[in-house]
Parts: sequence; structure tokens; C-alpha cells
Amino acid sequence: MKSNAINTLRRSKHLMLTIALILTPVLSPAQSNAQQLRQGISVHLASTKNAVSMPDSDNQDAWIVAVTADGSLYFGIDRVTVASLADEMKRLPRNREQKLYIKADARAPFADVERALAAGHEVAFESAVFLTSQPEALAPGTMVPPKGLEVLLDPLSNSIGVQVSNGGREDTTLKINDQQIPAAALQTTLTQLLQNRSEKVVAVNAEGQLPFADVVHLIDVCRSTGAKIALATPSL
Repeated sequence: MKSNAINTLRRSKHLMLTIALILTPVLSPAQSNAQQLRQGISVHLASTKNAVSMPDSDNQDAWIVAVTADGSLYFGIDRVTVASLADEMKRLPRNREQKLYIKADARAPFADVERALAAGHEVAFESAVFLTSQPEALAPGTMVPPKGLEVLLDPLSNSIGVQVSNGGREDTTLKINDQQIPAAALQTTLTQLLQNRSEKVVAVNAEGQLPFADVVHLIDVCRSTGAKIALATPSL
């Protein structure tokens, strides 16, 4: 009887251990060391090469406007309309040091991104940051801060103008100071024009029907010359 009781107890402990192993999640080293990212709206970010680290965009109080592929707007995780976005921003106190982050889907029409910029300009942001993805080869589980490209929301009078028009990739027209150039010549031409300037600023003017990916690619190339980028923001 005593032996049976001992065997029963052993089987019970073995069963409890088995259940515990099944119910306990197994984390890989990458998962256990990974930081928890801020909850947000999922979009397909455009890829760039010259973005810089923007770790503050992961803070809980970061000001993030998301623009989805169909043009829907979100302030944080709350859906907003074009008309209400600026009002929602005005209701939320912010520090002067806080940046406005735009997390736009690569497929979104640039016109919808411009509306987010216009709302930011209305509440006194002088610049905004486009969050982008980077073509980096990283080890599995490696966590890196978000990266982005900062743009000024008011073109300066002494800036070099870059205009891009038409919606299709095959017939897109690119101009620098109203002179049409091939897309492949953009970086070289800008570098030459900027080399003797004390303040290097490029004012980008893009048509609204262009996909955001095309516009941010243009901004990325301009940024590679070391210039600041300015965008004209339409009124709401």
C-alpha cells in the first residue's frame, strides 16, 4: 500500500511538471531580450538609405500620424478625419522639443500625406519626420530604433527647387529650378549646385497623386547630398 501511494505521488508530480512545461511559453534569446515596441497602426513603410535614428518615436507620448494605403488618417491609434486632425492635436499638450512623426504607407497618395503635414503646420510644427524602413542586413532578433527623414514645413527663399510631376514611373517628369533632368542625374546635379552655398536647402514640390514611396525616394536622394529638405504644405 505504501509503495502504491509513493508511485501514485510520483506519477502526479510527473503529470504536473508535464503540464507546467506545456503551458510555459518558450522564448528564444532574441525574443527574451527584445524591447517592447509601441502599439500602433501597421503600414508598409517606404525604404530609404539616408534616414537617421529616431528613438523618441517609440516613446509612449510620441506624436505619430499614420497614413494607410487607402489614405485613412490615424492620430496615435485613433482614426481621425482630415478636418478633425488639427483639432485633436490642439487638445493634446506637448513639449516644444517633441517632433511630429509621419508613418505613411508607401502606397498612399502623397496628397493624403500632405494633409497630415498641413495639420502639423497648423499647430506650429516647423518640421516633421517621415518614418521609413532601411535595407539593412541584421541578425535575427536584433532590435534597432526607428529611423526617419526630417523635412521642414516651410520652404526657404534661397532654396533650390526640385519638382516632380505625373503619376506613372515611366513618364514622371523631374526638374531642378524648372530645368528638366533625368532622374539618374539628380544627385550629381544637386551636389554641384549646392557646393558653394553656405546654407544647403532643397525645396521639394511633388504632385499629390504620386505614391508616397516615389516622393520619399526623391527626398532620400536629395538628403544624400547633405542638404536640408523643405516641403510646401497646403492649407487644410
